[in-house]
Amino acid sequence: MTVVVDTGAIIALVDADDAHHHAVRAVYDADPRAWVLPWAILPEVDHLLARHVGASAARAFRHDLAVGAFRVEWGTDADLARAHALCTQYDGLALGLVDATVIAVAERLAARAIVTVDLRDFGAVSLPREMLLLPRDVAWHDQATGRG
Repeated sequence: MTVVVDTGAIIALVDADDAHHHAVRAVYDADPRAWVLPWAILPEVDHLLARHVGASAARAFRHDLAVGAFRVEWGTDADLARAHALCTQYDGLALGLVDATVIAVAERLAARAIVTVDLRDFGAVSLPREMLLLPRDVAWHDQATGRG
């Protein structure tokens, strides 16, 4: 199962003080190899980790990227076109390039889920019916996979 990961999920995973840490950590621990990080989140994660969690957390994230601890999806031109279309379609949300790229990559990869804590934006976008938002839909996911 492929899951595409948003910036906020990585922050919550790394920051033990984040309100979503335990829920996101449980999703990660269930299948860390399923996690795919779209290229667009990388600078944002680096910046937010350094600013809100600390320079050592940002360094550790960059190290993890360098040694292949996370699978990075570098994208296609079609992802950018789709992201632009999503930003236009959901103009009232101020979706932004990063979130729209996460959705575009998830659609292209036919991901089973997007891991995000940003339900304001991701919850308002019309995603493919079978695509979950984790950890929000984790109970449904566990039931469907026989884990719950």
